Amino acid sequence: MSKSLRLESITCVRGDRTLFEELNLEIKPGSILRISGDNGSGKSSLLRILCGLLTPHAGKVFWGSDPITEDRDQFHGELIYLGHIPALKADFSAIENLMSLALLGGQSISNEEAMNALREAGLDRQAHRFIRTLSQGQKQRIALSRLLLPQPKSIWILDEPFNALDRDANRALQNLLINHVNHGGIVALSSHQDLQIDDNARVIRLEL
Repeated sequence: MSKSLRLESITCVRGDRTLFEELNLEIKPGSILRISGDNGSGKSSLLRILCGLLTPHAGKVFWGSDPITEDRDQFHGELIYLGHIPALKADFSAIENLMSLALLGGQSISNEEAMNALREAGLDRQAHRFIRTLSQGQKQRIALSRLLLPQPKSIWILDEPFNALDRDANRALQNLLINHVNHGGIVALSSHQDLQIDDNARVIRLEL
């Protein structure tokens, strides 16, 4: 049976400011956690806590019945985390970046599999261009093309994934997220935009 991602009594303090406290939440398989709030409200911090990149001031995050700190490698092998700034190398090509990101995430993919993901994202013509020559929207789509690789990870944690996307790419990403949770995946994302998926029964809203 698929596992849930669960927060128990999570408190986040940055500097001398408490961003949120005693947060209890369960994200079940087949669900999207949709986080919104003002700048500085703690959206990015919560996402980083969810994937174990930031230690909460108090509380624990569980994957199934176990704290995510119990076996970090196993847990990180189950997820994809994309920060709000695409983690791409300027002097690598698009396809080199995608293959490198996949390898860092524990996925060994072929050139053909990487090209297929870029093609599905509408980026096959940019596959061999250096990242520094591409637009911000194209860079964002390259980072997001990790979600199109074979054998997708169970958990997708995405910080402002719709930034710089045009209308068609925005719609395609929303469809991809719904398809992922329809197949039992988990998504946690932050966004300041109004989304068509907001009214979907699979979406849990959290305002910070």
